[in-house]
Amino acid sequence: MEIDALDSKAIEFYPDYVIEKSIVRKIKIGYNVPTYVLEHLLGNYGDPSSEKGIENVKKILSEHYLRSDMAEYMKSQIREKGQFRIIDRISTKLDVNENEYVADLQNLSVRNGIISDRLVIEHPKMLYGGMWAIIDLRYDFENHPGRPFIVEEIHPIQLSNFTKDDFVSKRSNFTLDEWIDLIIRSIGLEPKKMTRREKFLQILRLVPLAEKNYNLVELGPRATGKSFIYREISPYAILISGGNTTVAQLFYNLTLRKTGLIGEWDVVAFDEVAGINFKDKSALQMLKDYMESGSFARKVEIVAEASMVFNGNINDDVQTLLKLSTLFEPFPIEMQDTALMDRIHAYLPGWEIKKLSSDILTNHFGFAIDYFSEVLRSLRQVSLVNDIEQYFNLGSQLNSRDEKAVKKTCSGMIKILFPDGNYTKENIEEILTLSIEMRRRVKEQLKKMGGLEFWNTEFSYIDKETRVEKYVSVPEGGTNVMISQDPLPPGTVYTVSMADGKANLVKIEAVVTQGEGKISSSGGDPEFKESVKTVKTYLESQEKKLMPQAVKLRDYNITVQVTPMMGNTIGEDVSIAVFVAILSAIHRSTMKKGFAVIGEMTITGALKTTSSFVDRLKMLSENGAKTVAIPIEYFPNLVSSLGSLENIIPIPIAKPEDAFLKGRLEE
Repeated sequence: MEIDALDSKAIEFYPDYVIEKSIVRKIKIGYNVPTYVLEHLLGNYGDPSSEKGIENVKKILSEHYLRSDMAEYMKSQIREKGQFRIIDRISTKLDVNENEYVADLQNLSVRNGIISDRLVIEHPKMLYGGMWAIIDLRYDFENHPGRPFIVEEIHPIQLSNFTKDDFVSKRSNFTLDEWIDLIIRSIGLEPKKMTRREKFLQILRLVPLAEKNYNLVELGPRATGKSFIYREISPYAILISGGNTTVAQLFYNLTLRKTGLIGEWDVVAFDEVAGINFKDKSALQMLKDYMESGSFARKVEIVAEASMVFNGNINDDVQTLLKLSTLFEPFPIEMQDTALMDRIHAYLPGWEIKKLSSDILTNHFGFAIDYFSEVLRSLRQVSLVNDIEQYFNLGSQLNSRDEKAVKKTCSGMIKILFPDGNYTKENIEEILTLSIEMRRRVKEQLKKMGGLEFWNTEFSYIDKETRVEKYVSVPEGGTNVMISQDPLPPGTVYTVSMADGKANLVKIEAVVTQGEGKISSSGGDPEFKESVKTVKTYLESQEKKLMPQAVKLRDYNITVQVTPMMGNTIGEDVSIAVFVAILSAIHRSTMKKGFAVIGEMTITGALKTTSSFVDRLKMLSENGAKTVAIPIEYFPNLVSSLGSLENIIPIPIAKPEDAFLKGRLEE
């Protein structure tokens, strides 16, 4: 391997805490042990740069690493030899009845082993969910019948001492790009093979390890490393394979009066969401409570800090899945509950991450995992959820749960990228944009699942200094233009409203439900409500002609939601768009790609003169409109208006229903 500038800088400032990742990978091929175990052994029991050192580590693994299926054989060996050294995960607890500490060894399946107070005091991490270690065991049945396994000595496979200040102080020696690349190499990947966005998505996978009570979903193709982070690079994360778990295991065991996995680990990750199966019906409610507040009740109130990660596979093309279902489709049907999914802070688009292959794995230096895992854990002790408020406010369409999600993502990313707190406004904006996108992806799917309650998805942020508001889209929703480039679902249409000489881009959405003939509106100014009243009057007068056969307005409730996408004032001049949205919702008609409407109507259905026609048309064109319904009287002006609007397909309309009939996808 040829050492590059970043390698040299990492070795210079973190000489005791970086390791060549290619060596680790070579050894791991033959031994199914966590990466952090291998890296610790290489750093402490063998020179990674020499063949002799590597062979020494291999010898240690062959003789002492304990697989769970070897437990009974190894117990026999310890009994026959009287003492033996093993590599295992050890945890301790205080037995208050006997006033002594007892030891549990994970793979050896030993419970209540004997351990001295001295060892527990020297290695207190054993009291915090346990740690991997090289353990010297002795067998003494004569003096300890029923509890013959005695822990004689412990050699931790984690840092026994960690100084966060030393790590933080040296961050300033690296540029942001260098620091990002060092983090990517630390998890075993080569940043030169990635775009900046791909790097940020990889770092987002680390946020649950650095942020308390953080809820992340990542769904995508197989073999992209979704579970790697939580299985290999931290001894503080547990990966539940297959998804099966119980309330007692995950939350609280009433018999033992002991908190489950959420109290023992920093991260609880489900390897395959499709296989999650809770037999106890109360589990989902407990999961909702915990994901919301970090606490739940099971006869007693339990508070914990574990982050929740849900990984799974998407087998279909994302665009196909979006048309046929939602991006939560891989979850079991009982978990596809809007209240549960709304607790997700970020949805990481796993389909954007490259599959793991030899060319994307790094051969360079990165932080040793036992060190890096301690770094991430130390970051959990601080929260930076309010740091974005120095520079930005969140837009009005983010509710309190949305704000919490965005701020927690920002907090985790800021801590990882800027542990010393030295960042700029531009740095925060980049992180904030990503964080908003990850939460909006959740909200867009909730909107498809739950309707009106989740309609506010036009997420934005506002620069406190300039007062400029910027909207954040999700890439899979089409291009970065504001108007959807896909066929519009029933009840959706775009238009432009003029106010104070400015064109305001508007999205109109309507939902029809069983009811008693009410038509109501949500959002908008009083003038907009007048538009809804105008449409209601016309619909009632033309019910037989406009409604599907055997459908009566009195049997349904109609709600119209208006969303200002650019600007914030909406007047009466959107009545034709309101009419088309309601009619397409009633008929369940999908509208053409990027469909928009210009124009205003009276209670009799006559088209009214619309001011600033050219400005409206330009606004729609610049923001992605493909097909626009235009009152026929404006067609003579199109020749002079369409100079730079070649992407617009104009549809002439003589009455409001023309816009609906000609805008339908099946037309």
